[in-house]
Amino acid sequence: MNERNKIIGKIDWVTVLIYLALVIIGWFSIFSAKYDEMHPSIFDLSQVYGKQLIWIGASLLIGFVILLIDAKFFNAFSMWIYVIVLASLFMVLVYGKATKGATSWIDLGAGIKFQPSEFAKMATALALAGYLGNYDNDLQKRRNQVVAIILVLIPMALVLLQNDTGSAIVFVSFIFVFYREGLPGAGWVMMAGVVAVLLFVFTLVWSQKVMYIILGSLLVLAVVYYLINKKKDIAKMIAIFACMFVFVFSVDYAFNKVLQEHQRNRILVLLGQLDDPKGVGYNVHQSKIAIGSGGLMGKGFLQGTQTKYDFVPEQHTDFIFCTVGEEGGFLGTSVVVLLYVALLVRIITLAERQRSSFSRVYGYSIAGIFFVHFAINIGMAIGLVPVIGIPLPFLSYGGSSMLAFTIMLAIFVKQDAYRLVNL
Repeated sequence: MNERNKIIGKIDWVTVLIYLALVIIGWFSIFSAKYDEMHPSIFDLSQVYGKQLIWIGASLLIGFVILLIDAKFFNAFSMWIYVIVLASLFMVLVYGKATKGATSWIDLGAGIKFQPSEFAKMATALALAGYLGNYDNDLQKRRNQVVAIILVLIPMALVLLQNDTGSAIVFVSFIFVFYREGLPGAGWVMMAGVVAVLLFVFTLVWSQKVMYIILGSLLVLAVVYYLINKKKDIAKMIAIFACMFVFVFSVDYAFNKVLQEHQRNRILVLLGQLDDPKGVGYNVHQSKIAIGSGGLMGKGFLQGTQTKYDFVPEQHTDFIFCTVGEEGGFLGTSVVVLLYVALLVRIITLAERQRSSFSRVYGYSIAGIFFVHFAINIGMAIGLVPVIGIPLPFLSYGGSSMLAFTIMLAIFVKQDAYRLVNL
């Protein structure tokens, strides 16, 4: 009991306060997005905002319990938690309930649905931290590289099989962990990802000028390679260019044969190649109207016309940010963005001061997960990235996401508090 009191006394309250601020903003935003004059109380449990209060309460309770559990528990049972969550992902493929095109939910009855993919991110973070922290965190060794990458790819593949592309993309965030832990070539992988996205976009926009794209890419590649590589290895440069050449000419096939029609249309709308404000581009179009209409100071709480008249579909879930933009304006959105940035900076700062590899790897894992969710969700709301349907942590409505994100953060807060106790 004395040790527990010591740990609770060493909790990083800055992180906790940022978390609470985001949760409260999210709750009031959901209330505004789904406000019903027949049910004006924010505590009405028959409404979405009342149900979210239940999930918030459950999350706070579980978070508090996590702070009381021995910190070594998560280290010791990280692989078991990973296996259990993988089993739940398999169960979804067999017994899952299809919702909005994705079979990613298990119906528990009484109107309660459980989404294992939300917890798979946390379980993967624990498993990766457990493997790199407990066994051998030297990512210079080929065996360790293979095992670490497989730990990420297995749940990612299972989520993809559920047709939940958005959640699957979040697993890419673990590249930040590999980079921090010294995986050879991790920096080049991130750079290659950026280049691949740019080539994909350029090829779609200028499909009739593919050769110019290739020649331009070669020029950029040659300049970059010359500037940052001391060894002028021509063979490597030729190999990289060959990969880019093949990639550019495979874009058309992948776009038309691999992606589904709604995915293709969302990308085309984003790139300005398709104008469909009443169809596939409706959500983003209305979201941008809502955010833009907020101006500097916003229209005020419960005063947003786009929000009040339900113009934005899924506004209380994937597009909750436009509620903040319309009613809080530029100042309101700035506060939310700054809170997220502060949370990310705080997590990384705490991760760097950890004494154990487990805690450091886990800290970077959840920082990467939060960053990808934050960047993609807000990017969707303002029309910078295609709509792929992932929640904004602590703001979007949803029991699974609220529980998963809270547990994820609570475990790290616990690990940080434990770092100075009997280590």
